[in-house]
Amino acid sequence: MRKLLPLRSLQAFEAAARHRSFKAAAAELGVTPTAISHQIRLLEDVCGQSLFQRHPRPLALTSAGERLFPQLRNGFDTLTHAVASLAAPPDPRPLRVTSPNAFASRWLVPRLPKWREMHPDISLEIIGTDAVLDLRAGDADLAIRYARLMPAGFAAQEVCRDAFFPICSPALLATEDGPIQCVADLLRFPLIHFDWMNRDPEAPTWRKWLATAGTIDLGLRETDKKCALSFREELHAIDAVVAGQGIAICSDVVVSHELKSGVLVKAHSLSLQGYGFYLVSMAHHPRQAAIDAFSAWMRLAS
Repeated sequence: MRKLLPLRSLQAFEAAARHRSFKAAAAELGVTPTAISHQIRLLEDVCGQSLFQRHPRPLALTSAGERLFPQLRNGFDTLTHAVASLAAPPDPRPLRVTSPNAFASRWLVPRLPKWREMHPDISLEIIGTDAVLDLRAGDADLAIRYARLMPAGFAAQEVCRDAFFPICSPALLATEDGPIQCVADLLRFPLIHFDWMNRDPEAPTWRKWLATAGTIDLGLRETDKKCALSFREELHAIDAVVAGQGIAICSDVVVSHELKSGVLVKAHSLSLQGYGFYLVSMAHHPRQAAIDAFSAWMRLAS
């Protein structure tokens, strides 16, 4: 049986923790500061530990309070949005989602039929671009950001992380005599490159992969490499790989659809660490219900 929680005490604590003030919490809830203090004392009795450091001022949370506050704040936000979504009429505008081009084309678009099945009442506008759009200026409602660290200053959550493998068409491997048994065997094939627009010196490129591979295959020589194809756009490099024109270092998330269907295969098991895919929006967004629905669907689809 679910244990009944002291909702008034939880509400008083959340407001006081958010404002860092009993007086401001009392004004928000329409009660006296003494009533706020009383409700928090009741909650501390239930929890068995202090939630606020009352002296010296200013008011501060204890470690227990720090653990409780974000969970409680998110819970109240979820309840508020749930009730608001029932009271408000459906928003006819599409939810504008910005995404890196390659991810939008290879991961997002093939999965959109499932989105429409689950949420036929929420239309989407997919903005595929490698530029970082300004969410504060309203350029999009929700962004899929690709980064090593979680973007700061927004409501953000990591959906998944990728790894980079040498990827090719199985038909390409069939054109050469003998299987790939060592790293040097890959160099019988053209190596396909694409530019990393973020200029990350640790980007998972062929240069980094071969440097890592050289530590496990001491017979690997830089001069063994064939002439490579180079592309400005990641999508064009993937298209060349699908067409059997060579091997590229690709994200296992971006080409997950092709790997699952067998259109592409991993040419070698050695991988490089990738990045995180983050869902990013403004906190307390007016389209929060739709954003939450997209977030839940994307985690399910990953």
